[in-house]
Amino acid sequence: METYWELALAPYWARIQHVLEADVFHRARQVAEHGSARVLSELHETVRWDDGTLRLVRRHCALSREQAGSGLLLVPSVFAWPRVLTRSVHPDPPQLAYPARGFGAVWEPRTSAATEAVAAVLGRSRTLLLTELDTPASTTQLAAHCGLSAAGVSQHLIALRNAGLVTAHRSGRSVLYARTAVADQLLNP
Repeated sequence: METYWELALAPYWARIQHVLEADVFHRARQVAEHGSARVLSELHETVRWDDGTLRLVRRHCALSREQAGSGLLLVPSVFAWPRVLTRSVHPDPPQLAYPARGFGAVWEPRTSAATEAVAAVLGRSRTLLLTELDTPASTTQLAAHCGLSAAGVSQHLIALRNAGLVTAHRSGRSVLYARTAVADQLLNP
C-alpha cells in the first residue's frame, strides 16, 4: 500500500486536496446563496431534486427517510467520474459520491504557454499565486501551498490586488483572496 501511495497518489495529493476543498467551498456558497435543492440538482446529470425527493436516474434502490437514516453525506471525488456512487448502510447517513468540479485539472500539467507568458510579465511567484487561486485562499494557505514566506505572499497579493487580478474578502479572522475574471482570462485565454 505504501508503494502504491508513493507512486500513484502522493505526486497528485496536493492537487487532489485542492480540487476537493474548492468543490466543498463552491457547494457551501451555493447552499448559502440558493439553497440545498439547487445544489442537489446541479451535482450531476443523474441526480434530481423533485418535491422533497432525491431521485437518481437508473438507480433501482428506493429508500424511505426512515430506512436511510438522517441526513445525506455529499462526497466530492476525483475518481467517481463519469457517474455518481452511492452507499447506504443503516444507521449511517446515505452517501453520494460525485465528480468534483475541476477534477480533470488534477491530472493536467499546471503550466501552459499562457502561464509561461504571464510569468514573463508578472514573475513566477505572482503567476504561481494566481494559478493556486482556483478557490479563495488565505495568505497562510497560499504560503504553504507555494513554498513561499507569508510576508512575501502578502506583498505579492497586494500588488495583484492593486492590478485588479485578485480580490480580498474577510471571512471570520481570515482574509481570503480570489482570482478575478481578468486574471482568469490571462491564465486561460
